[in-house]
Amino acid sequence: MSLAQEDRLAELVALAREGRIDTFIERAWKLEPADLADVLAALDEDERLVLVRELPAELSSQALVEMRGDAHPEDTLAALDPVQAAEIVEELEDDDAADLLGELEPEQQERILAEVEDRADVDRLLRYDDETAGGLMTTALVTVTDLDNVGLALEAVRRQAEDVEDVTEIFVVDTARRLVGSLSFKQLVVTSPETVVRDVMEDAEVRVGPDEDQEDVARLMARYNVPSVPVVDPSGRLLGRVTYDDVIDVTEAEATEDLLRFGGVSPDEELGGRWSSAVRSRLPWLYVNLLTAFLAASVVYFFEDTIAKMTALAIWMPIIAGMGGNAGTQALAVTVRRLSLGQVPADRLWAVIKKEMLVGITNGLAIGLVISLVSLLLGSEWRLGLVVFLAMTANLFVAGTAGSFVPVLLERLGVDPAVASSIFVTTLTDVCGFSLLLGLATVVLL
Repeated sequence: MSLAQEDRLAELVALAREGRIDTFIERAWKLEPADLADVLAALDEDERLVLVRELPAELSSQALVEMRGDAHPEDTLAALDPVQAAEIVEELEDDDAADLLGELEPEQQERILAEVEDRADVDRLLRYDDETAGGLMTTALVTVTDLDNVGLALEAVRRQAEDVEDVTEIFVVDTARRLVGSLSFKQLVVTSPETVVRDVMEDAEVRVGPDEDQEDVARLMARYNVPSVPVVDPSGRLLGRVTYDDVIDVTEAEATEDLLRFGGVSPDEELGGRWSSAVRSRLPWLYVNLLTAFLAASVVYFFEDTIAKMTALAIWMPIIAGMGGNAGTQALAVTVRRLSLGQVPADRLWAVIKKEMLVGITNGLAIGLVISLVSLLLGSEWRLGLVVFLAMTANLFVAGTAGSFVPVLLERLGVDPAVASSIFVTTLTDVCGFSLLLGLATVVLL
């Protein structure tokens, strides 16, 4: 966001707080919905509610939909008079209305929907899980029948397009509304009006069911590079479509969720939430990490006599353990990403693990050679250099193996690999790093 935009939004926030609503509304008409959403998010809950009550429904509806989830726009909607809340809902596309209402309790939803004149489409969407194709889809689409000619199809498109905000493609259905194909605008324009639609349509091979997971829908649209994907019931009847703008939101949300999990943070933690909720979310995982840290420390305690006789080993312990942790994290990040993209089918499981094992042993040999030379340059005897070389090489091999195997195993067991993998991998590399260095030193040097 440019400084000019920031200044303009700051002025609007000041106008809202000063109660200069008429001036605010005059300027708000010139804003994009996303920018107006930022203004609402910058206000306190009470200030936002006062402002939304004064805004025209056409403005407030789009701004509330564009607000971040952690700003809780649904709370503002629920606090409004049911009639005004219903006016806002009526201004929205059915999928946006369902997304906003879906965050409310059923009784709050009903209180608002009771005042909505045509609620059937929103009611239908609210029945689906919000992380499925049914929860993402909109019923607003353009259809033609396969037995119409192109001239009749063009007339049908003109009539329907008036009520559909974003027309990216035309779906072809039969008389039972079963999806049979799709048409582009180019095909309609360049084809003779007497040609039957069935003869020029393309097969609708890319389709999803209403219970399809939203991540799978996003991957499907990215794979086939389509602007929208039709949603059909088990009999093939067209229910709606998922559009690219919804998939962008899904991709961003899933990436944020995976990043938080990978860091051992619950995806339920709101990025703009209170510090106390962050503590409740993170502290349990820190306790788990504390237990694993004691496990690594117990290895050091077991070799206490070795360390006492050769204090130089204390220099190399954090280096070998740290390098193993870093290498394990690299392998882990790549593998978790592969899993999230569905790129680790059962028949390629061993190939993925073997690759990371090969990377681990190669990196281990390269890093081990360097660290052993450093040991010799520091005046250590050659046997210590050999111990350091072997420990580093073996630990990076363990890191690559664990970083690829652990997340795959956890997924097969039904455990989220993004959350739990890092704890096991870092523990393994710490324990193995200390055990290898101190164990080899005990055998070779003492």
